[in-house]
Amino acid sequence: MTRNVSKSALVISVRATAQDNRSVCVLTKDGIEFSTLFGGPKSRLSGAVSPWNSGTMYFYNNAEKASSKITDFDVKKYHPTFRENLFKSFAAALAGEIAVKSKCAGNGKAAFFLLNGFLDGMDLCDENAARLGLLRFLWRYLDLLGVRPETKSCALCSKEFAFSSARNPAGNSFENMIQYESQGGVVFSPEQGGFLCEECACAKSEQGFERLSPASLFYLDAAGGENLAAARNAPLSKSDHDALKAFLFRMTENALGQRLKTLSTGSGIL
Repeated sequence: MTRNVSKSALVISVRATAQDNRSVCVLTKDGIEFSTLFGGPKSRLSGAVSPWNSGTMYFYNNAEKASSKITDFDVKKYHPTFRENLFKSFAAALAGEIAVKSKCAGNGKAAFFLLNGFLDGMDLCDENAARLGLLRFLWRYLDLLGVRPETKSCALCSKEFAFSSARNPAGNSFENMIQYESQGGVVFSPEQGGFLCEECACAKSEQGFERLSPASLFYLDAAGGENLAAARNAPLSKSDHDALKAFLFRMTENALGQRLKTLSTGSGIL
């Protein structure tokens, strides 16, 4: 077995251990991995191996001792704005925690590209755009987990929602389109695991419904596919954004079956 290997890697976290060494959690296309970084905090390598840096990482693996150590790291991306913006820092931490706790949803390669794409995009935009980017990341990660609900039609009667992004590929006629949804939106049914039209929601007596506006569901529908132009043009109000954020946070924690520490520590920031 080859002991010296190199991989594309994203540093998730760095934790101090005994004798000035560090335990490093990284995301590679193989999934979440842990390796030891030797040397004090002032060493060149310690400076390079910092959270959210990504590039080519070199490892020395000893199968007999079940150990791995980092021997070098060629950093390609540093994501400097994360150190300047508190929201971006917490959003990155949340994404990393989700990847670790879900074990990349069993698909390291997909999680690697999804998380790196989110971090790279967030580094290039302002905070408002980054907040929308977090919603897209959570929605796409729910798909990776296999629990993302259908957004084009009712989970009970299969009636197509009038505000599906499929009916509005350019995202330009949204204001005219929502007039067809006279009841003003849809509700999410935990029992059905999907969205219900108003008629089906009224016919059900279950508890725990969560209502989303037409704009919110349109945004999720567009963000879940390749229609990013339509997603950017969706007229989300602050109340729509807040409702979507709360909905996606709950959906993610429910899918993982555990609370997310970053949501607690970052309350009021995220």
